[in-house]
Amino acid sequence: MAGSILKQERILLLAIPAAIAAYMAEHAIFEAGKTASLIAAIALIGLIVLVSMRVAHHAEILAAKVGDPYGTMILTLSAVAVEVLILAIIMSESSSPTLVRDTIYSAVMIDINGILGLAALLGGLRHGEQPYNDDSGKTYGVMILTAMGISMIVPEFIPDESWHVYSAFTIVAMIALYALFLKMQVGPHSYFFSYAYPRKAHPAGQQSGSHAEEEEEGSVSLSIGLIIAGVVLIGVLAESMAAFLSQSLEGTSAPPALMAVVVATISASPEILTALRSALRNRMQAVVNIAMGASLSTVILTVPVMEGIALYTGQPFIMAMTPVQTVMVFITLIAAAINLNDGETNAIEGMTHFILFATFIMLLFLGL
Repeated sequence: MAGSILKQERILLLAIPAAIAAYMAEHAIFEAGKTASLIAAIALIGLIVLVSMRVAHHAEILAAKVGDPYGTMILTLSAVAVEVLILAIIMSESSSPTLVRDTIYSAVMIDINGILGLAALLGGLRHGEQPYNDDSGKTYGVMILTAMGISMIVPEFIPDESWHVYSAFTIVAMIALYALFLKMQVGPHSYFFSYAYPRKAHPAGQQSGSHAEEEEEGSVSLSIGLIIAGVVLIGVLAESMAAFLSQSLEGTSAPPALMAVVVATISASPEILTALRSALRNRMQAVVNIAMGASLSTVILTVPVMEGIALYTGQPFIMAMTPVQTVMVFITLIAAAINLNDGETNAIEGMTHFILFATFIMLLFLGL
């Protein structure tokens, strides 16, 4: 049993010596030049993605036990925890005042247009129209619009001398929004975020009874411990990755928001695989909960943490989106409101979001 666990968690075991090696070799890699720093950064990004996938895997184990909507909430919260941790570490290495803004914007584009778009496209091509609870899409959409409007559009009109007052207000507003949303999601309105799929027969010979429950309980306890260990490892790896990436990109023509996209992609990578698997299994409700829930959690949880850091350090950062970002967010949320209004997705709706995702990538390389 122990040998099997060690084999399954070999990625986490590999990450420990890799983190130590990266820390000890940091100065030597810096002295070797930007190319060496870039190679080290790419290697660490790949390792962080693999570790985050193991974190997501164990979050899925917990999700399977508690069921929807609690399950997808665990998945999205684990991804946001990774994102917030990496952001906080990179902020100590980077002087970019737009890093938080660009990361949140990138995460929303990746989650809604990338994950939801690709999943609905592939799922629609395989299954045709895929049902889900339309209450979830409507609820997520209006919450995302409200949260982004308050925290990333209105700040454009706030005078510099009043940033700390509005920042404190934003923290309170985000906490209030999430508290009410959480009460709805796990309380009397939990049915908004669930869908009754046909039950599948249990395979012959499947374990049942107290023995199976004990194994499941054991796997849950193990998963909780490995999630915590994985998040800690990601934080250690992210510190070296941020230093190497900053060194390699300094003075280059790389897109200004590339670091933000890297952070958003790392946190979203496990969700991409989970959403695609769900779509191909004709379980679109899980896709909607993951994509829209991750977007909402990113905005509503990342903003107060980062704003709190800004108030504590006394150094504000720019949260107001650029005109191009604002337009892309509005187009995305309007398209989502139309597409997620009838309780069924199809390949055409998926393609519209995926084209918006391609537009986001094009704008990134144009420096917009």
